[in-house]
Amino acid sequence: MLLVYFTVLLLLPCSQRVVCGDEYHPDIDEETRLKVEDRVSRNAGESTAQYWYEEARAAIRKRQVRDQRRGVARNLVMFLGDGMSVPTLAAARTLLGQRQGNTGEEAKLSFENFPSVGLAKTYCVNQQIPDSACTATAYLCGVKNNYGTLGVAAAVRRRDCAASTETANRLESIAAWALEHGKDIGIVTTTRITHASPAGAFAKSANRNWEHDGLVREDGHDPAQCPDIAHQLIHEHPGKHFKVILGGGRRNFLPNSTRDEEGTRGRRTDERNLIHEWQDDKRERNLSFAYAWNRAQLMSLMESPPEYLLGLFEGTHLQYHLEANKTTEPTLSELTEIAIRSLSRSEKGFFLFVEGGRIDHAHHSNYPHLALDETIQLSEAVARAASMLPEEDSLLVVTSDHAHVMAINGYSPRGENILGPSNDRDSDGVPYMTISYANGPGARAQNNGSRPNVVVENDFGRLRWRSHADMPLSSETHGGDDVAVFARGPHHHMFTGLYEQSQLPHLMAYAGCIGDDAVNYSHCQ
Repeated sequence: MLLVYFTVLLLLPCSQRVVCGDEYHPDIDEETRLKVEDRVSRNAGESTAQYWYEEARAAIRKRQVRDQRRGVARNLVMFLGDGMSVPTLAAARTLLGQRQGNTGEEAKLSFENFPSVGLAKTYCVNQQIPDSACTATAYLCGVKNNYGTLGVAAAVRRRDCAASTETANRLESIAAWALEHGKDIGIVTTTRITHASPAGAFAKSANRNWEHDGLVREDGHDPAQCPDIAHQLIHEHPGKHFKVILGGGRRNFLPNSTRDEEGTRGRRTDERNLIHEWQDDKRERNLSFAYAWNRAQLMSLMESPPEYLLGLFEGTHLQYHLEANKTTEPTLSELTEIAIRSLSRSEKGFFLFVEGGRIDHAHHSNYPHLALDETIQLSEAVARAASMLPEEDSLLVVTSDHAHVMAINGYSPRGENILGPSNDRDSDGVPYMTISYANGPGARAQNNGSRPNVVVENDFGRLRWRSHADMPLSSETHGGDDVAVFARGPHHHMFTGLYEQSQLPHLMAYAGCIGDDAVNYSHCQ
């Protein structure tokens, strides 16, 4: 019955399931949207930016009483593990330890050694369980908003182009705050650079899916009124001022009449080549710049990066680290290192956003091995940054946007392979995996009420073998858990406790003395 249900679910048109979103993040249907709007109206103040600013200010005032430090964070770095739930951390550190020949459970990821740890609540204004767009708006703009929207307040419904252009609804990110204080800005990701998480640093969009102009038109809107996310990065404030832009997603910058260096066709319908336009802008202003599309080009710039650096290494997302072409694909650590080398030349410091974005994608596909390895890659990138930046003047914050429904379960003895079957069996005596999922494409049909033995499957143990899931879905869902926050550097202790995710950029601004409220903080005088 499960297999039949799964097949029917996939064959249904979007209107009978959910409104189509992207591959991993479906939209919510109209009936649900109306029901939610009725509930949300009870907390009408949450639709404004001011509500969340005041919430953060009150929290900072409360903690400030215990803040005895006087230093200022010259450099601010936020590391984001997309979908990096607390169980993901536990499983990844165990895999790391087992790769080193130990039992594993005693290991630590690099950032788990940071002195301060907190928990952030991830719900968005209209969703109990969020997506990466509303969470990016929270942890980068300091305001909670609606599922699927970026850089705009909750007064903007998804796809409401007109509302997103109203000044009162448009938000500025911590990257823009840092720019106003003379800092340089960089963004690094293993996803498309126009994907929801990095786009939270620069985009204002009523739909996270408007990554190129054709997708804006598909929703019946004019890109001249609501520019697509790629266009905003290249031509609008604050994106056009970013010194470092490294990730994937070349297709959203190229016309659909052309192919990129690796044969991926562009997606733009306006015949514009935004990579060329970025280069032309720097050339006209007599600025040093470089564009790289492969690892060799990037590494040639490592010792002396240009003032402006654009690197787009795939047509879409970067490859999973364990499957990547090591010749053409840079690692997240390498991307992080060259970003820091470039930005460190700024006299007033910098803000850098680094995302390990494919943890999320692997979980959506029920690929635990890939998800845990991507988490370890983020840990290595954090270690690289920590070795390059002095603790006394550089604040490093590591967190996640949302959880996933991966579970570590069973009663396995110490040191058992974290990616293997549990030492336990189900009530029918059938093995099950230590790591499983509550839902997703890994669901298997039962036979006469009994689960299949997954460990005898032909592809068992391969990178893209799917761990078993309970409920069949084409893509595993996010979880509603709190996510961990780790901090090291000036005022790191301000990140302890349980708080709204939207406090994160305000806390970083407090430590770095940026933003409108800096004049009110004694350590900033």
